[in-house]
Amino acid sequence: MRRFFTSESVTEGHPDKICDQISDAVLDAILEQDPNGRVACETCCTTGMVMCMGEITTSASVDIARIAREVIVDIGYDRAKYGFDGYTCAVLTTIDKQSCDIALGVDDATDSAPDSEDAYDKIGAGDQGMMFGYACDETPEKMPLPIALAHKLALKLSALRKDNTLSYLRPDGKTQVTVEYENDVPVRVDTIVISAQHSASVELEQIRADLVELVVQPTIPAEWMDENTKIFINPTGRFVVGGPQGDSGLTGRKIIVDTYGGYSRHGGGAFSGKDPTKVDRSAAYMTRYIAKNLVAAGLAKRCEVQLAYAIGVARPVSVFVESFGTGVVNDELLAKAVAQCFDLRPAAIIDTLELRKPQYRKLAAYGHMGREDLRPAWERTDRAEALLNAVQALQK
Repeated sequence: MRRFFTSESVTEGHPDKICDQISDAVLDAILEQDPNGRVACETCCTTGMVMCMGEITTSASVDIARIAREVIVDIGYDRAKYGFDGYTCAVLTTIDKQSCDIALGVDDATDSAPDSEDAYDKIGAGDQGMMFGYACDETPEKMPLPIALAHKLALKLSALRKDNTLSYLRPDGKTQVTVEYENDVPVRVDTIVISAQHSASVELEQIRADLVELVVQPTIPAEWMDENTKIFINPTGRFVVGGPQGDSGLTGRKIIVDTYGGYSRHGGGAFSGKDPTKVDRSAAYMTRYIAKNLVAAGLAKRCEVQLAYAIGVARPVSVFVESFGTGVVNDELLAKAVAQCFDLRPAAIIDTLELRKPQYRKLAAYGHMGREDLRPAWERTDRAEALLNAVQALQK
């Protein structure tokens, strides 16, 4: 059976990604001073304006407007001719404290025994909802091939802009990769699409030649491409107006880019700007950690994990594992092994994955999963042996 699957990535100068990075930079600044700060910071941007809004309760003192400007300039929007300028744009802030009703549920879990001395029982989930994680054996980092290649193209595009190899490039951009599968195994790259913001002075022919030579060829392994692979570079013919001047941006609007490129299901919750008591973020990282360890252990070739929570309750209301017929044992047994090997209470997840330290702004572009370059804790495979032992014990 042959099928085609497509995933996209965007560069750090995409308007939605600008907002994600500002929100996470605010979170990092607060966690640096107050690891227990409660943060729900969202950002929106448009031509000449940024607004940061949300609910924050913290002992930290941070200058949100300064942080926003620093992020924008660092991304590369540092002059008016780019259509957006971190030095001169307006920055508005509207921040309240975290709802006392939400804080009550997080601070005093409703399912803990009255006499429990376990601190992990005392901290409930910051919201209800379901979170999905995924892993497969298609790439060394255990990610689906389409999104892995799309991210690599986007990173290469930005690197060539930043080191002035291609000085005509501007910060905004998108990449897209279509992979052909045969019997669920990737066999070739069928289509590559790159849309790169550029200066008005450069000719389209030069852009297309440069990006094929300097972005596509060094990034996509030759064995994945053939004479039928299609490459589209700036298919409209022009991409001068970009970033917030070309389109408004909003935190949390690139959740598929942030995760698995659509290859796995998604619970709907965004990550950026949220402290780790929000299970939208922490449990999504934990499901990735679980799925990656299941695949690394050889217990499945591809695996999806779902956790679901009730607000104010420490333990998940459900644990679901789907191996799509690739598991060496049935999925029910895998779910039991997961429950034995991982503490899925929010406070335990926070400690296990080291989620109270500043690390999030760097993750806010080019994906939160598969980022072995940044070495986040949820990319470790240190529970693989424990999972194997648990499965063996359950089979007896």
